[in-house]
Amino acid sequence: MSVRMGMVATGVLLRRELVRMVRQPSRVVATLGTVGLFWLVIGSGLSGSFVMPGDDGAGYASYLVPGMVTMGVLFGTVFASISLIQDRHSGFLQSALVSPAPRWACVAAKAGAGAIVGGVQSVLILLAGWMVGVESGVGGLVLASVAATVTALGVVSLGLALAWWVDSVSGFHGLMNLVLTPMWLLSGALFPAEGAAEWLGWVMRVNPLHWCTIAMGDALGIGSRGSGEVALAWLGMAAFAAVSLGGAMVIAERCRARVAVSA
Repeated sequence: MSVRMGMVATGVLLRRELVRMVRQPSRVVATLGTVGLFWLVIGSGLSGSFVMPGDDGAGYASYLVPGMVTMGVLFGTVFASISLIQDRHSGFLQSALVSPAPRWACVAAKAGAGAIVGGVQSVLILLAGWMVGVESGVGGLVLASVAATVTALGVVSLGLALAWWVDSVSGFHGLMNLVLTPMWLLSGALFPAEGAAEWLGWVMRVNPLHWCTIAMGDALGIGSRGSGEVALAWLGMAAFAAVSLGGAMVIAERCRARVAVSA
């Protein structure tokens, strides 16, 4: 019975989150606008400063596509995670936590909404990738979108796990920047791990966002990866999403009483 109630509650809360995001188009505009400006400046204006192995620099804008998708995912998931703090301040979170619905329904709804928004935004960025010479076909576009959606689920779940402990939107924003900015810079978004220092290359290879970059790059035909490396990247992404989501649910259970009392 609790599982059925949880599924119903998840559906209701998920619809609320999606409606809330639709009514705030500034989130999407800010995300896509930032990605577009960054892509234009780095991919076009500074392409001559980044010479990829075996390339004359002309294809650097194409190389940036997976990294730009990941950037869009990060911005979108930060907004989704912040909504948890906003719900706490408005009193909605306390109402949800003391309801008969299981505690995982709130986490699942917010994580699901963040993953959906991240996946939709990734499609828009991937379509723009065709303008810089990425010719992956529909199959590659679908696979790359799936990789972005799985990554979005993992990142938003990580954000939700942190949001249970932080009571300030500005503080949470700063904390997420501290966590996500290095992850993005070391994801292979701007330069491949093969050209980095040995110690930095190992740091990049254990970075979950690097697995997303590998999977998307393979789906789009960007770079040359072995089948074993690509398979490990997909498994790593799935494990990252599962562990982050599970961790967010566990933390929600432990913080449930504290949040309810603080109301």
